[in-house]
Amino acid sequence: MHSLLDAVMNLGRGLELPQVLRGIVEAAVTLTDAEYGALGVVGDGQRLSQFLPVGMADEMVAAIGQTPCGRGILGELIHNPVPLRLDDLSQHRNSYGFPAHHPPMRTFLGVPVRVRDEVFGNLYLTEKRGGRGFDADDEAVLTTLSIAAGVAIDNARMYHESRRRERWLEALGEITRSLLSGIGADHVLRLIAERARDVAGADAAAVLLPDPEEPGRLAVRVACGHDADRMSRLAVPVRGSLSGMAAHDGRPAVSADLSTDPRGNALGDDRAAYGPTVAVPLPVGASASGALRLSRLSGGPEFDATEVQLISGFAGQAALALELAQRRAESEELALMHDRDRIARDLHDLAIQRLFATGMTLQSAQRGIERPEMAERVGRAVRDLDTTIDIIRSTIFDLRSDTDDRGGPGVRRRMAETARSATQSLGFTPSLLVNGPVDTNISAELAEHVLAVATEALSNAARHAAARRVDIVLTAEKEITLTVTDDGVGIGSATPTGGLTNMRERAELLGGSLTVTSPPAGGTRIEWRVPLPAN
Repeated sequence: MHSLLDAVMNLGRGLELPQVLRGIVEAAVTLTDAEYGALGVVGDGQRLSQFLPVGMADEMVAAIGQTPCGRGILGELIHNPVPLRLDDLSQHRNSYGFPAHHPPMRTFLGVPVRVRDEVFGNLYLTEKRGGRGFDADDEAVLTTLSIAAGVAIDNARMYHESRRRERWLEALGEITRSLLSGIGADHVLRLIAERARDVAGADAAAVLLPDPEEPGRLAVRVACGHDADRMSRLAVPVRGSLSGMAAHDGRPAVSADLSTDPRGNALGDDRAAYGPTVAVPLPVGASASGALRLSRLSGGPEFDATEVQLISGFAGQAALALELAQRRAESEELALMHDRDRIARDLHDLAIQRLFATGMTLQSAQRGIERPEMAERVGRAVRDLDTTIDIIRSTIFDLRSDTDDRGGPGVRRRMAETARSATQSLGFTPSLLVNGPVDTNISAELAEHVLAVATEALSNAARHAAARRVDIVLTAEKEITLTVTDDGVGIGSATPTGGLTNMRERAELLGGSLTVTSPPAGGTRIEWRVPLPAN
């Protein structure tokens, strides 16, 4: 009785579940003087999900191989959870299933371990030392120990549960802080996958989002853990896959063993590699949903109901944090657009008006200047002011259209990208001036011609002109005019290339013209003109 009391007191001190479970078996073996003992944890489907043996060397356990799943004598206690004591277990009707290299066993004592009203598992003892059988005292001691074990297991489970919830909350807090700090969505999605895999004890994690190129499919946006590189290039159908089921139905989809689940093959997994898998919905908008998918390697413990609930809550909170970050980004973008509008108004109402008034004053003063060289200098200043006003007007259009991509990038933005893309081939960045409301006056079809001509003209300058400066001017007022001027070697008497022919054909197709000239200062000037389509 003193030994039993010590064993009960020692069990009560443990809080980590694996430590408590092993302590139960070791106490049972010591109290009953048994050679071998084990604790089998009953999982779903009335099978053993865990089996902790005591008394066998590691070499013997390795030689036996696969752990018992709950058949034979072990299964008798699962289906009929009452104490079972046998002097010769080989005489029992369910005595079968012993694998090779298993040590001989004759005497047997087993009792169920209950946690509250739930059968958590069973305690198994075999081979009482001295060749004797287990008696009623052994059964009473083991039954008493099983009651204390149930309390200890319940405490350890509650402690484990509180620690697990704490870890999920810490992971969620880290994600929320990252979102509020302004980092990108892809980084946050990876953080969601990594933290979920870490806290859930999974071997692989993936975030799948609706595929914008193929409706009805989910594409792996980020993956981490086992085989992440291959998984990151995959997509799955919404119908017929574990992840698609979670995204479509809006509730978790769980598989106890992916290797035998037809829904697992849709992700192209190595079916023999993965076992327990769970996919939970990850809302990404008002009408769209992705999935967070976690997998353990084959032979790993199943995801229990509490874990699935925690993972679902984590995914939902992470999705909410993503949505809040998106709303914050939209708010910041709106504030930026308002600021741009204010700057554009100030430039138009103050800067342009003052420059225009200064130009008018200089023009008036020019008529009263007697010295021709001074009059010419004032005239150049007026022309510079006109050019400055054109640049400011172009900047105003940029400010008012640069952040508005609701209909796709505008002509102004695409022209700037075309000019930047020519930097590498030219060796410098060409200047660009855009006059007029090009985004509203130039249709999408006409824009393709304009951009193609600009690209061809810049390509010719890079290949043939040996230029150190290239100026691009696009105007869309009474007509569309694209002018590309360089300071290179000039076209001279060279035969027009296929590029110039293509530009001329595009202009003629639209009722326009192409003019190629050599400016007095040298170089080449290409002027492409087409009429604006009638409204």
